[in-house]
Amino acid sequence: MLKSFLRARPAPTSTEAPSIKPVAIVDIGSNSVRLVVYQSLSRAPTPIFNEKAMCGLGRGVLTTGRLPEEGVDKAMKALRRYRALCDMMNVSRVEAIATAAARDAENGAAFLDAASKVIGCDIQLLSGRREAELSALGVVSAIHNPDGVVGDLGGGSLELIDVKEEEIGKGMTLPLGGLALMDASRRSPRDAIKIARKAIATAKPLEHLKGRTFYAVGGTWRSLAKLHMKQRHYPLGVMHNYRIQTSEAADFAELVEYIDSDAIEDIDVVSAARRPLLAYGAIVLDEIIRRARPREIVISAAGVREGLIYDRLTPVERAVDPLLFASREVESIFARAPGYGDELIGWVDDFMRSGLIDETVEEKRLRHAACLLSDIAWRAHPEYRAQRALNVVTQGPFLSIDHPGRAFLSMAIVLRHEGPEGDDAIAELRSILTTRLFLRARVLGAAMRVAYLLSASMPGVLPRTTMRLAEASLKLSLPSELADLASDRVLNRLKSLGRLLGVEAELTIQG
Repeated sequence: MLKSFLRARPAPTSTEAPSIKPVAIVDIGSNSVRLVVYQSLSRAPTPIFNEKAMCGLGRGVLTTGRLPEEGVDKAMKALRRYRALCDMMNVSRVEAIATAAARDAENGAAFLDAASKVIGCDIQLLSGRREAELSALGVVSAIHNPDGVVGDLGGGSLELIDVKEEEIGKGMTLPLGGLALMDASRRSPRDAIKIARKAIATAKPLEHLKGRTFYAVGGTWRSLAKLHMKQRHYPLGVMHNYRIQTSEAADFAELVEYIDSDAIEDIDVVSAARRPLLAYGAIVLDEIIRRARPREIVISAAGVREGLIYDRLTPVERAVDPLLFASREVESIFARAPGYGDELIGWVDDFMRSGLIDETVEEKRLRHAACLLSDIAWRAHPEYRAQRALNVVTQGPFLSIDHPGRAFLSMAIVLRHEGPEGDDAIAELRSILTTRLFLRARVLGAAMRVAYLLSASMPGVLPRTTMRLAEASLKLSLPSELADLASDRVLNRLKSLGRLLGVEAELTIQG
């Protein structure tokens, strides 16, 4: 009986998800007051609740020196609700932070004292430098090997800081947040440009940005990117890691600067509360581009809050690859036999080595993630499994993966379910992929189809078989005790993979 040869599920690896203990961060900003509850404190924190209240605490602070009463009332109301929500959700840990508005207002200390009593925990008042550091750590946690300058644009301030992989520089803050710039310029775009240009001229982190990446953090810049995506008819709706070439970003920013926001096509994708700040965010971005000449603009959905979580992790936890961590976590929830993905990784690793197929470190980690996600849609109707898997991969909150990487995962997994006929379902995503990644996705999809039909996605089979590429031959070998798994369908799928590789294919029984 085949069952006697199947191994039990492998022991959990060190990168499997920890026990679930929800943690919450309350972020008291100049424009919004937000609560985010994460499933746990981990390398790939998953938000399970996210709510913001547009309080406008920073409105008028630059000119009056005080937090507006209306904004304070809205913030207190939001904080009372957030405390009730945290109690209801059994949150184990609540951290609260406050930024520019509370930092700059003369009544900021009194507000924070009252707010801390309402939310039920101490509130950390971040300095501009600390805010910049946490923004940089957020980018480090969510973007693979970043290299450039992080710019976090809030309602009251702009924080700038250099980042290269895990090394962060000395941060600085400028009073160029949307609300602050609106107040300082008295709503004059011409004056706002002068103010922004003068301030940005002093920004030391921008001195070495030329030819590198500018990582844009903050709701106003995300809104600009959302509008840009809509106008481009971009095939992915994920904001994180969205890239815009500098020349295109400069032209778009200039357009937004001078046109009334309500007159812009597709403006409905931006919330009404954000629209008045779009022009000021565009002005700041345009001035950064003019001065520093970055190679590209990359949107980061991760910032201070994610940086705070990353800062709480141990060095060992930080070293975990968040893409593989999240992929393994998704597998543990949705796969029919968690643990199969790791066996598939080893099986395909052996195949790749046998054929001396060159592969970059990044391509290998993407391939490993695809293997872990290969069987997450099995509960769906057979005709909708590919679409189900596609939705999870394209819309899931995966970190440390760019859009071409997401398109690669999507293509490989759709082809694993549908074979070559799946090309039509992912035609739009091909525009994001290089030819190299496209061809590799096709090969991986075909290899996973062989593995699935051979093993039914059950652990214990693949490690007892080999699929190797040598010279002009692709050979799948089964031990005699698994001979009954051989079939014409398995051979046909093997031949399909062989055709992609330009070689003959054969299935053999050893012993």
